[in-house]
Amino acid sequence: MNKLDKLKRYAANFIVNVPIMILSLTCIFPVVWLLYSSVKTDVEFNRSPVSLPSQIHLDNYIAAFNKASFGTFTFNSLFNSVLSLLLVLIISFIMGYLLSRYRFKGRNLIYGALMAAMMIPIYALLVPIFIQEKQLGLLNTRFSLIPIYVAVELPTAVFLIDSYIRGISVDMEDAASIDGASLPRIMFTIIMPICKPILSTIVILTFMHVWNEFAFAQVLISKEALKTIPIGLTYFTTQYSTSYTLLLAALAMATIPVLVIYLFFYNKIMEGMMAGAIKG
Repeated sequence: MNKLDKLKRYAANFIVNVPIMILSLTCIFPVVWLLYSSVKTDVEFNRSPVSLPSQIHLDNYIAAFNKASFGTFTFNSLFNSVLSLLLVLIISFIMGYLLSRYRFKGRNLIYGALMAAMMIPIYALLVPIFIQEKQLGLLNTRFSLIPIYVAVELPTAVFLIDSYIRGISVDMEDAASIDGASLPRIMFTIIMPICKPILSTIVILTFMHVWNEFAFAQVLISKEALKTIPIGLTYFTTQYSTSYTLLLAALAMATIPVLVIYLFFYNKIMEGMMAGAIKG
């Protein structure tokens, strides 16, 4: 019976793990395909998009970098992403903390407005936002996209932080308040470090969304010097042809910052989860 039980356990593990491994491969293969296809020639890619390259052509990256003004577009994307991320983190943490810890007049209205904003299809507001920014003289400026990105990402960030802080005991805050700590000190030196896992989640989501955003960048920005990477990727496609190898090389370069952010902050999320499990 003991051997039979082991056999059943191995069979159960096999049945569970094999589909997971297949699913993992389907997730990993597009990234691998992107990398090795980006170093092929156009002739090789057109002959067989799936086959491995006969020779590595790193000059595709140099050509893609030069063709799409990739340095300028990367700076613009980083500027928009980092500044929007910092504003979202600061504003959402303050709002999330106040909404979770205090009951004041108008609190439910603010919370309801934020939750309602999460359900609005943001691209339905594209034309009104364009008209408003034109009237305010904000079109084609360095800060044209920042208010839009912050407004779009803020409701979700506030919701996540509010939900997370509700699960934190107020005992530490009460003790710090008795010792004479001010509200800003309690927020930023006591609660914020505890919120690292959820803040890391917000960093990943916000950076990824802003970095990949296309519609608002396409409509609100027409100056070449202010365009972002998603707009630059369209430079490899013309009416009659597409340089797929250069496009894939540009996509590979555009993926690197998002991948770095994800890998770095994913560890922070896991550390927070492990610490919570140990405390529990």
